[in-house]
Amino acid sequence: MPVRKFKPVTPGTRFRIANTYTEITKDVPEKSLVKALTDVAGRNNQGRMTMRYRGGGHKRQYRVIDFKRDKDGVPATVHSIEYDPNRTAYIALLHYADGEKRYMIAPNGLKVGQKVMSGKDAEPEVGNTLYLRDVPLGTSIHAIELHPHQGAALARSAGTYAELTGKEDRYAVVKMPSGEVRRILIQCRATIGTTSNPDHSQTILGKAGRSRHRGIRPRNRGVAMNPVDHPMGGGEGRASGGHPRSRNAKKAKGAKTRNKNKKSEKLVISHRNAKKSQGK
Repeated sequence: MPVRKFKPVTPGTRFRIANTYTEITKDVPEKSLVKALTDVAGRNNQGRMTMRYRGGGHKRQYRVIDFKRDKDGVPATVHSIEYDPNRTAYIALLHYADGEKRYMIAPNGLKVGQKVMSGKDAEPEVGNTLYLRDVPLGTSIHAIELHPHQGAALARSAGTYAELTGKEDRYAVVKMPSGEVRRILIQCRATIGTTSNPDHSQTILGKAGRSRHRGIRPRNRGVAMNPVDHPMGGGEGRASGGHPRSRNAKKAKGAKTRNKNKKSEKLVISHRNAKKSQGK
């Protein structure tokens, strides 16, 4: 997916790099697969702000995505590739042979009119969903289940993919986009290919207004606050505030946050930081 760099004819376009959306084939979502989405602006059920710097933004509708891909043995035709404001990757509208319609995360290279299928009889081709036990070694996969029948939970954002590197007894060894290598049950499903919109990380909004349209409010630094508002606030003059910390006084950069006693820790073969230590 190419990107477009704007000419600096206005301050808002001076640094703007936007997507060309050449893969999008339909502007209006499927009405039967759309639900209302309420904007809570970072408030909980008591109306108290639990997440800062959120609010406003354009109204959105939620597209119901089929993360399970459990319609086995029924071929589907890709009817359109659409933009989803709720995620970075594109989505594809599938028309199944029995008349049902579903959305899926669109893999990179998926074309309108292409046939996709899921289940044990599906071929390891782009867009097909297979059990990990049926995926060939070395294949790039995305939309991976972490537990059987749970639905896709891993490698769903734009341009991401994991790699199936091995199979051990009832586990598949998968190298995650972060570099972590972990075991996942071979009864879990995954979709062949990489996710669409790989150039999403290259885009630059160009102005604050586009960020506000997305529901993101201005974020101010902790050192610019008062001591009552942030652990790094206060001080005389331009005091740096000491070591970087969060609003709860926890170390903000470089501190280990993963729980070593977590049950799934035994399934992790190597953590994502292991590749950094090897290079030293």
